[in-house]
Amino acid sequence: MSAMPEKPEVVEVDEAQHPIEKDVINHMDAMALASGTTFESFAHLDEKKILRKMDIRLIPMLALLYLLSFLDRGNIGNAKIEGLQEDLMMTDDQYNLCLTVFFFSYAAFEVPSNLLLKRLRPSRWLPGIMVAWGTVMTLMGIVRNFQGLLSARFFLGVTEAGLYPGCAYYLTMWYCRREIQLRQAMFFSAASIAGAFSGLLAFAIAKLDGLGGLEGWRWIFILEGLATVVVAISAFFLLYDFPETATFLTEEERAFVIYRLKYQGHMEVKDGSAVRVAQADEFDWKYVRDAFKDWQIWVNIFVYWGIVCPLYGISLFLPTIIKSLGYVSSTAQLLTVPIYVTAAILAVLVAYFSDRVGKRSPFVIVCLLAILLGFILCITGGPGVVYAGVFIATAGIYSSFAGNIAWLSNNLAGGYKRSAGMAIQIGVGNLGGAFASNFYRQKDSPRYILGHALELAFTSVGLIAAAVLLLSYNRINKKRAKALNDGAHNQFTPEELSTKGDKAVTFRYIY
Repeated sequence: MSAMPEKPEVVEVDEAQHPIEKDVINHMDAMALASGTTFESFAHLDEKKILRKMDIRLIPMLALLYLLSFLDRGNIGNAKIEGLQEDLMMTDDQYNLCLTVFFFSYAAFEVPSNLLLKRLRPSRWLPGIMVAWGTVMTLMGIVRNFQGLLSARFFLGVTEAGLYPGCAYYLTMWYCRREIQLRQAMFFSAASIAGAFSGLLAFAIAKLDGLGGLEGWRWIFILEGLATVVVAISAFFLLYDFPETATFLTEEERAFVIYRLKYQGHMEVKDGSAVRVAQADEFDWKYVRDAFKDWQIWVNIFVYWGIVCPLYGISLFLPTIIKSLGYVSSTAQLLTVPIYVTAAILAVLVAYFSDRVGKRSPFVIVCLLAILLGFILCITGGPGVVYAGVFIATAGIYSSFAGNIAWLSNNLAGGYKRSAGMAIQIGVGNLGGAFASNFYRQKDSPRYILGHALELAFTSVGLIAAAVLLLSYNRINKKRAKALNDGAHNQFTPEELSTKGDKAVTFRYIY
């Protein structure tokens, strides 16, 4: 197979050029899915080398985008201990409402954003919404009262909504089920690094207090918002769209990547009557409706809440929790750094081993148990034990988060069903952030027993939901294996099995 030119003209500049990219995509799909094409057709290619090429060009940019996203949504916690609440003359309830409103607008816009991502191209959609939220973040630095901050946080949720579910879905358009958690963890670890970086950055920026007549906390919003806009502009030129148009891969390598993605998840029948079931990627509202009706998404949301409530409790209140142990603001900011750095490293290690053994539930469940242990220590111990508790809990949170995202994405077949399903999981799941925003009340300082107890409760529910998923997937896989042996797949054409997606008798759930 001949290689494509290194820089094919596939960029949409105007309507006349749009068919060029469409033709390239159609050509690559036809090439990958041609009759007689098998894995052996690509046996001479170095799969690990191709994955390294993809990792180098995709993960750093996604990690940077998400680092800035998490930095911008969580820096209000840093601004709080630098005087935001007092300067805006807000009550504790008003401050918590500003935290909460973000998650309602964030949840509402995730599904439509993910559906638009593939149709409008990732290299345009993701940087575009990034410019929007960077602008909102910058304007948060000039708010003068509670109403202004509340409005800014609402629109921050609207503009940021598409970033994380978009990036998580984007990765599934490049990587197979057995590879995805490590890549999810590598880019999600940026959130952990953001936590560490946020503390260091806030510590430094707060020194600008009084510059230009503005308080230090205002500069935190302004400078971090401007940095987001600058990076977003560069992302327009550095972010790749789809494997079909990836100029850093040869034509044959692109065909191989597409082939791997199309035929993952379905069992091959070894009795001479094997059928190839390609995953459906065409848009149909049926797939969106199927996602809303899929039981596994709604059960997984309870697992998600068991992780994301502690996640937002930590990201929004960790500086405050540490400060309440008797430290000054600057020391509290710095003490968050080792917690987040350790969590980032562990998240990548756990993901590596999870992908290596091809299992999700054992790692998610063990990490949920670590979260439980951490918050038990927070409730029962003194200042040193509380610090150890949030350290352990944070490590469990970040290690389990990427695993849970990968777990659901592994078990949703079909491009648009996966897109909608992941957006539902992350959107509804992130309402847990609205809950967590109100867990740590100022009147409960310095022990915050109620907040820690509520995190314990949500994590316990998450553990139960994870067990339900594990047992259900195991039962369904056994049932399908028996049906497959009885020839149940012969009742359907390959196209019908493709349309059924993860409900097809040939599809196997990962657990």
